[in-house]
Amino acid sequence: MKVVKFFLLFCLLAPMLSNSGCATLPDVSEVIDEVPAAQKHPQIVSSKGLLSPQKSKAIMDRLKRAGNPTDILERHTTVVESITDSPLTKGNKVTLLADGPATYAAMFAAIKKAGNHINLESYIIEDDETGRKFAELLLQKQTEGVQVNLIYDSVGSMNTPAAFFKRLRDGGIQVVGFNPLNPLETPKSWGLTHRDHRKILIVDGKVAIIGGINISKVYSSNPFSRKHNEKAPIHWRDTDIQVEGPAVAEFQKLFLDTWLQQKGPELSQQNHFPDLKEVGNALVRVVVSTPGETNRIPFIVYVSAITFAEHSIHMTNSYFIPDDQIVKALTDAAERGVDVKIILPAITDSQLALHAQRYHYSELLKSGVKVYEHNTSLLHAKTVVIDKVWSTVGSTNMDFLSLLNNDEVNAVILSHEFAGEMEKMFARDLANSRQILWEEWKNRPLLPRVREWFVNLFGRWL
Repeated sequence: MKVVKFFLLFCLLAPMLSNSGCATLPDVSEVIDEVPAAQKHPQIVSSKGLLSPQKSKAIMDRLKRAGNPTDILERHTTVVESITDSPLTKGNKVTLLADGPATYAAMFAAIKKAGNHINLESYIIEDDETGRKFAELLLQKQTEGVQVNLIYDSVGSMNTPAAFFKRLRDGGIQVVGFNPLNPLETPKSWGLTHRDHRKILIVDGKVAIIGGINISKVYSSNPFSRKHNEKAPIHWRDTDIQVEGPAVAEFQKLFLDTWLQQKGPELSQQNHFPDLKEVGNALVRVVVSTPGETNRIPFIVYVSAITFAEHSIHMTNSYFIPDDQIVKALTDAAERGVDVKIILPAITDSQLALHAQRYHYSELLKSGVKVYEHNTSLLHAKTVVIDKVWSTVGSTNMDFLSLLNNDEVNAVILSHEFAGEMEKMFARDLANSRQILWEEWKNRPLLPRVREWFVNLFGRWL
């Protein structure tokens, strides 16, 4: 993955290779100001359609009564509603999958139960032990009459031999490489900086698994396993979720839209949109981004959620190279008394990204933001839980590549129960992290300060 980062850096520094132009992030304060403060009650969709304003208000009121008062439930939600057509759906069951083994177990279980179709989208699919396990299972399901459709990113999976995907195609699986490396394949729209960074599995249109986990053995390794005196492989710490209920249809629409845009083979008549019953109590909104949009929805969602937080912000992110608006939102929150804790990686596959990340510590620490570095594994998770009711899990990093250039997907979950699970996971990660203290940080040597300042100058391209 480090190779991929440097490959993208090269591409970004060569504008003739890119079709993304000089994109900028929107001014979120203007977006917030455009939504009337009086417009408080968001619209909620059930399995039977749009709820009345009265029913939507009753649901939000129940959420408010179950916890401390917070504008994250109403004001923020209506801001997000103003920039996206993706609905806030009720009746979902959301299961937290903390780390690779749990996610792969859930993915394998869902795939084995498939009876109609399997849609899989991943930034990286490696030809390793894990990738081959997926390949064998997908080929088996294809022989059973379950249609398998696969999207992989051509840059993210550039080290995977063509023979790996040929074998899948020969077995009947329909395979699409997102934005091929060869410009002759897409001469009119070729550009290497537009990548598909999403990770989505949809089975029978009824179950969706999304998050930050690629298909690679780095997520399967045990951080404590050693043979004799050998050093254990670096374990990648990541997070996914499994979603069941009406929100699954939104992930399905997203996959099919990407398939269509990439001119994938015509899909046979699978039942992509079965009737979905309400199976839980979580409210879920699917948040997506695609280059060329001016609103950059995940970015607005992040900044707006932080802006309206009233009690706590507990964030975990793998590539933290934020723009000024994110830094200001975090520091403002800490200064108004919100408990802001951020867990970031100490072990990384990109030293440049680590130096750029650390450049921001001084401003954060001085304002009261508590910063921690996770030091028992390579942290790759992208999660936030706010005010013990609002959570997000997905593929979006807090860096410019993710916020400006990639196709990304996150789920926003409104649920006290799920937020409680997120808080427990955050506490476990916190126990494996070292706090960065301002008194120590401000006295560090000059060389790392200069290095961090210099690398940050190129933060937009890391």
